[in-house]
Amino acid sequence: MTAVTDQDNGNGNGDGNGGGSGKAAGDTSGRGRDGRWDDGLIARRAAAAEADEAGEAAPRAPAEDDAEPQVEAYVPSGGPLPPRLDALRELVGLSRARLDRDTLAEAGRVLDEAAARQRLSSRHTVIAVAGATGSGKSTLFNALAGAPISDTGLRRPTTSQPIACSWTDGAAGLLDRLAVPGRLRRRPHPGPAALDEALQGLVLVDLPDHDSAATEHRDQVDRVLALVDAVIWVVDPEKYADAALHERYLRPLAGHAEVTFVVLNQTDRLPGEAADLVLDDLRRLLDEDGIALGEHGEPGATVMSLSALTGDGVPELREMVGRFVQDRTAATRRLSADIDAAAARLRPVYVAEGRPGLGERAREEFTDRLAEAVGAAAAGQAAEREWRRNAGRACGTPWLRLWRWYENRGLPGSLDRMGQALTPPEEELTARQRVEQAVRIVADDAADGLPGPWAQAVREAAFNGAKGLPEALDELAVKAGAPGASKRGGGTEAGQAAALLGAPLGGRPAKPPRPKWWPAAVLAQVSMTLLQIFGGLWLVGQIIGVLEPGLVTPALIMLAGVVGGPLVEWSCAAAIRGPARRYGQDAERRLREAAAGCGRARVLDPVAAELVRYREVRERYVTVTEFSTTGR
Repeated sequence: MTAVTDQDNGNGNGDGNGGGSGKAAGDTSGRGRDGRWDDGLIARRAAAAEADEAGEAAPRAPAEDDAEPQVEAYVPSGGPLPPRLDALRELVGLSRARLDRDTLAEAGRVLDEAAARQRLSSRHTVIAVAGATGSGKSTLFNALAGAPISDTGLRRPTTSQPIACSWTDGAAGLLDRLAVPGRLRRRPHPGPAALDEALQGLVLVDLPDHDSAATEHRDQVDRVLALVDAVIWVVDPEKYADAALHERYLRPLAGHAEVTFVVLNQTDRLPGEAADLVLDDLRRLLDEDGIALGEHGEPGATVMSLSALTGDGVPELREMVGRFVQDRTAATRRLSADIDAAAARLRPVYVAEGRPGLGERAREEFTDRLAEAVGAAAAGQAAEREWRRNAGRACGTPWLRLWRWYENRGLPGSLDRMGQALTPPEEELTARQRVEQAVRIVADDAADGLPGPWAQAVREAAFNGAKGLPEALDELAVKAGAPGASKRGGGTEAGQAAALLGAPLGGRPAKPPRPKWWPAAVLAQVSMTLLQIFGGLWLVGQIIGVLEPGLVTPALIMLAGVVGGPLVEWSCAAAIRGPARRYGQDAERRLREAAAGCGRARVLDPVAAELVRYREVRERYVTVTEFSTTGR
């Protein structure tokens, strides 16, 4: 007997037991809620034609709004699939700006297919029957359906388009998704197979040969296999080790073992124990393909042997398929396996080697290099020298100050002219190279161990922030309050030293603050100078006869002034050594902090932001993979 098609119903007769009326044909095609199969437009037209022939008014097709739902759609559950899909969706969203479209294409396809499948019936399980030419897959399809639905014979290829057999109503949306035309949608012939409660909800699809010479047949196989919930691979003793089957399908789909059946057909052609030997060799090949075998209660692929022609082993397969269908987890397992496969492809762009990031040591070394580039140490030394010079001017003897002024008056390298010196071009270039080297080193440290796209993003963030960094360092050095810092000298050690001794934005030279004891030292130095002058005038008056002779007293007074002046200056120089050093260190610290703040804002913060973004997507990726049921 042959199964009745939708077209048969529309014509009013069937190919069943020698023909019959349209009403009879409708009864033999399987019953829905009202006793007939109304899944699809052609079947509904056939129902209207039957009513006309019986003299009844054609029943109104229920409108989409008031029709009773035949589909039990997916609803959110507490299982691992919803959070994994959410994490994958967030992962793709966060990665679009960093990864190219081709890299995320498979993950996007999985999300689209998961959304499409979850909108359809969860009561139905779509299982494809796939195999090579002559493997007997159509014969097995017919044996499971209990009727010769799919054509079999010696002509190759026998199956040119997918043929579907649905045990219950409500599978139209699933078959539309598979693009199975209405004329190729069948129902099992009334009998034990159609009435088997365990198979209620099964949608069986017979595929074209995956090794067909027709390219469009192979394309259809690939398209449908990406959409079904499970696959029954039918192999025969001659082609079970075919490289095309293992390399193109079984090996890439190794992660889908839980929704895979591998059936060795045509065992009636094997003598004695040959079937067991071939089956053992098939298991070995599947193990080499990385497919977990569901043995001893472990989750994995179901492997068995049978003969679709003689029926040997078919009831066992039907029983396994029934339990599989009633479990109603095939779609979830398939989607979970698809997520695992997509995550495995994305692993190289999300999983880092080691622990990438910016540690404190890398940050400190970066700050040290920037401080060296802007000449913070030289600036501190210049500030310390300036403090000492001011102390010498205030506390030194007038004669020594006059000599120093004369000595430094015309020398181009003197301290008085350092503030007017321009930074040599070669030093500007050296400072810029130092900044670039510091940025390059910190970027390499931060990107070390990161996957390629994220390492590139970290380096780009660092280099983009480094643009204009030398100029920004000089501006921030001025704002940091470095004594006499100017824009002309920033960027090099010599330039910063000159800037610290030159004129600030206000145009007047900055002077270090004076300690409270300086007035007393100045008064003492003035006193020593007055003693020298008084003693000297006393001696001159004695020489010219204005005063009475007596060299001892004026000589002692003059000597006290001569010796006391340098002594006061030396004492002040010893006293200012500590404050001058602290002042220089403070100037170096301010410039160092300015350089660190500039480098942090322009380089370290953007790099840290990229690392935080990577950690976010890494957490999403972990969520995608941590609930994997395939262990991949």
